[in-house]
Amino acid sequence: MSRTRWLAVIVSAAILALGIAACGGSDDSSSGGSSSGGGSAEVSGEVAGAGSSAQEAAQEAWIAEFENANSGATISYDPVGSGGGREQFIAGGVGYAGSDAALTEEEGEIKGAIKRCEPGELIEIPDYISPIAIIYNLPEVESLQLSPETLAKIFNQEITTWNDKAIAADNPGVELPDTRITPVNRSDESGTTENFTEYMSEVVPSIWDHEVSGDWPVKGGEAAQGTSGVVEAVAAGEGAIGYADLSQAGELGIAKIEVGKEFVEPSPEAAAKILEESPVDTADTGGKYMFPYKLDRKTESEGTYPIVLVSYLLACTEYGSADEAAVVKAFLEYVVSPEGQEAAASNAGSAPLSEALTTKITPAIEAIKAG
Repeated sequence: MSRTRWLAVIVSAAILALGIAACGGSDDSSSGGSSSGGGSAEVSGEVAGAGSSAQEAAQEAWIAEFENANSGATISYDPVGSGGGREQFIAGGVGYAGSDAALTEEEGEIKGAIKRCEPGELIEIPDYISPIAIIYNLPEVESLQLSPETLAKIFNQEITTWNDKAIAADNPGVELPDTRITPVNRSDESGTTENFTEYMSEVVPSIWDHEVSGDWPVKGGEAAQGTSGVVEAVAAGEGAIGYADLSQAGELGIAKIEVGKEFVEPSPEAAAKILEESPVDTADTGGKYMFPYKLDRKTESEGTYPIVLVSYLLACTEYGSADEAAVVKAFLEYVVSPEGQEAAASNAGSAPLSEALTTKITPAIEAIKAG
C-alpha cells in the first residue's frame, strides 16, 4: 500500500472514531431532558397531589410507573374528591390536583387558581375521558335499561320501587321485583356528582330542576364518601342504585341508558365519542393553558354514551422549587403520553386522549419551569 493511501486509511479511521464518540455524547446529553414513565432521564423530588376519587385507579397506575422510572421521585395522591382537590390546589397545599369537573368562575375558582399560580400561569388540561356508570344491586335482574326521564325520577325519589310502571316500560319482558329503591349519592363535593347532575339537568330539565353542583341536591337518600364509598353502599344493599366511575363498578349491575333510539352501555369507546362532538368552553377560560370542555349531553349520535366526565389535571407553569417543577413537568408528560394513556385505560377503563388533543395541550406542560 502506498504512503498516500495508508495515510488516507488512518485519517478515515480517526474520523469514524470521532463520529462514534460524538453520537455517544449526543445520547448522554439527551438524558438531561424531561422524563416520563418510559424515558431515559430521571428526575428527583417529592410532589403531593389530591383530588378526584374517580381518578384514583389511574393515578395509582401513573405514579407506580413514573416512580419505577424515576427512583428519586416520590409522588403522593390523596383521593379526597374533586372539590377537596381544587380547594387544596388553590390554597397551595398540593403541587397538582385531579378534578372531574373544570374550574368555574361562579365560585371564584378560576380567579383563585390563577392567583395561586402567579407569577406563572394556570394549567388546566384533560387527562382522560371516563364513563360514569349507573350501578345497581338487583341479583335477579341481569340487564337493566333506563330512559333519562326514569333515571332522573329515581334519583329525585319520585320512583320508589323497582317494579314501577316507568321502569317496566323501559324493560319490556323483564320481571322486576317490588323491592324498594335506595338511591345512593356522594356525601362529599364531587366532580362525578357535578357531571351526573349536569347530564340530567340538560337532558330532562323539567324533571331534574336542581342547580348543577358538585354537592348532591336531594335530601333523604343514602350518602357515602368517595367513589369507593358509593360502590360499597350499593353492593351492601339489595335494591340500591348509585353512580360511579365505570372502572370501580366491580361486579355490580350496570344500566344501559337511552340515547336517541337505542339503549347504550357505558364503555371507553362510547364515552370518547362525546368529546369529539364537544368544543372548548371559552367562557370559562382564564388563560392560554386552560382547556375546559362543554360536553354535548343531548347528543343522539349512535353508540355515544353521554354520562361521562372529562378528568382534568390542575398545575402551574412556575414552581418555587426546581425539583418540584421538574417532577410535575415530567409526571404530566408521562400522563398524556401514549404509554400513560394506555396505563390509565388498562387500570381505570378510561378512553385515551386523541393524538390531536395531546398535541394541543402539550405546550402547557412544556411551559412548566422553576420560578
